[in-house]
Amino acid sequence: MTEPVRRSLRWHLAAGIVRSAMNLAIGRQWRGAQNLPASGFIAVTNHISELDPLAVGHAVYSAGYTPHFLAKDSLFRVPGLGAVARGLQQIPVARGDRTAANRSLEVAREVLAAGGVIIIYPEGTLSRDPEQWPMRCKTGAARLALSTGAPLVPITHWGVQDFLPPYAKLPKPLPRKKYRLTVGEAINLEDLRQKPLRRTVLTEATQRVEQALTQGVAQLRGEQPPQDIWDRALNQRVPRNQLKARQSKENGA
Repeated sequence: MTEPVRRSLRWHLAAGIVRSAMNLAIGRQWRGAQNLPASGFIAVTNHISELDPLAVGHAVYSAGYTPHFLAKDSLFRVPGLGAVARGLQQIPVARGDRTAANRSLEVAREVLAAGGVIIIYPEGTLSRDPEQWPMRCKTGAARLALSTGAPLVPITHWGVQDFLPPYAKLPKPLPRKKYRLTVGEAINLEDLRQKPLRRTVLTEATQRVEQALTQGVAQLRGEQPPQDIWDRALNQRVPRNQLKARQSKENGA
């Protein structure tokens, strides 16, 4: 059973245009749709191209769900794009504004409670990793999953960046490109759901998100990921296990 939604004419029109354009522009191979819950779930995905939302949204919509993205509020101020995003009930996130951020999370909770699907880019922006591996993630997706009880599902993809490289103004349609997308099994958070939402719990849950995304991308690329993970704030790779690294640092102090 898929998400019980009433797709408006606006959604049908937008989806028809996007699906036709994507089918024409780039080939695809999707796997793991059976891992998508019946309704009311959060999808976390890696971010390597500005085309990612269309690639991921295409797959989610074609599986029978209506995707609601948590997206930077700056996108909603772009003429034309902002009106479309609001019309399709996407959710703006204002960085640095706690009140607005809390409101965005409340809207996300309402979507989940109604059986909807929230898609989050936990890295917060396009990957800055020199080799485009998933970066250190923010805690928002883990917080939302733990506070609502909603399943947290990783969706990873690779190849979209060949068609539209990061920050490129024009695509590279020839020769025709193809991307692969995999829906993984829900991330296991059961041992954390009954605990208070303290920093250590959020850190542990977020590390599981990082691990799921990294493993998914590694399988798609057929490569081993780096031992460490890229931290955008530090502009370098750091140990993946934040808790262990912090404990080691404290013990060595």
